[in-house]
Amino acid sequence: MAITLAEAKVGMADKVDQQIIDEFRRSSLLLDKLVFDDCISPGTGGSTLAYGYVQLKTPSTAAVRTINSEYSAGEAKREKKTTNAVIMGGSFEVDRVLQKTSGAVDELAFQASEKIKATSNYFHNLVINGTSANSGAGYVTGTFDGLRKLLAGTANEITSEVTLTTSSELDSNYAKFLDELDGFLSVIDGKPDMLMMNSKMLTKLRGCARRAGYYSRAKDDFGRVVEAYNDIPLVDLGKYYNGSASVDVVPTSTPTTEAYGMTEIYAVKIGLDAFHGISPSGGGILSSYMPDLSAPGAVKKGEVELVAGVALKNTLKAAVLKGIAIEPKASA
Repeated sequence: MAITLAEAKVGMADKVDQQIIDEFRRSSLLLDKLVFDDCISPGTGGSTLAYGYVQLKTPSTAAVRTINSEYSAGEAKREKKTTNAVIMGGSFEVDRVLQKTSGAVDELAFQASEKIKATSNYFHNLVINGTSANSGAGYVTGTFDGLRKLLAGTANEITSEVTLTTSSELDSNYAKFLDELDGFLSVIDGKPDMLMMNSKMLTKLRGCARRAGYYSRAKDDFGRVVEAYNDIPLVDLGKYYNGSASVDVVPTSTPTTEAYGMTEIYAVKIGLDAFHGISPSGGGILSSYMPDLSAPGAVKKGEVELVAGVALKNTLKAAVLKGIAIEPKASA
């Protein structure tokens, strides 16, 4: 069964849980638009959150033949794959005195909102940089395979040849870059539902799109401004806090004297036959645990939890444009 967060909210009787759903949707355009296959049932002993599927790697072909000749055989190629949903989120504590004296800013609501933002950003990080393997430089190991790994080595992993490091290069190269971007988008089966990148890349793409007249922006139901290139939403996947610093989900390489600072753009088509989320059956994708302020105990504890993963059913439904030069080489 396919379900979105908006649809999951309808089946919730608890008003707090409904507000938590809306906070997740407001904090992440990806989570808001993603379709989840909520069919995962824990395995024997309830210890796994595995999701098995068949991935289409190469589509079938068609051809013509002449009289008294045979077609050359050509089969679609599939591969059995398994991914996992992971449990992510966190807890927070608020002293009851602080809550009672918090005034206009409800301390519990504030802490819950910040935890939701952190969880959304962590999900973004896994969508790009996750790996089910126990090792891998630059990956979040022991989670689920993100787009960087799913697209590695495929025909839809494309390298840019345009530099956009300065304003003058934007002026001179914007048309060339948009031609390259359109070629990149054409490898995807169907029009992508979103382009995902970091804020620096979004600034560059916005500049190119404005110069060509293909930039637009509009407010959605949450009052959130959604930017678009040729009617395809542009999504800044933001940063996640790794415990000591805020780091871009989609990284930009550090410039050297020989290399530009380079980054990527990810494009996805959302759907159960394309790129989609996975979650437990029975509406177990999101949970919140808010404290009873009237119960004994000076320190009140709250928790927010997201149980989810992603799957790519068809490698032609997503792509990455990598090696986009957006920062100049370092000075010698």
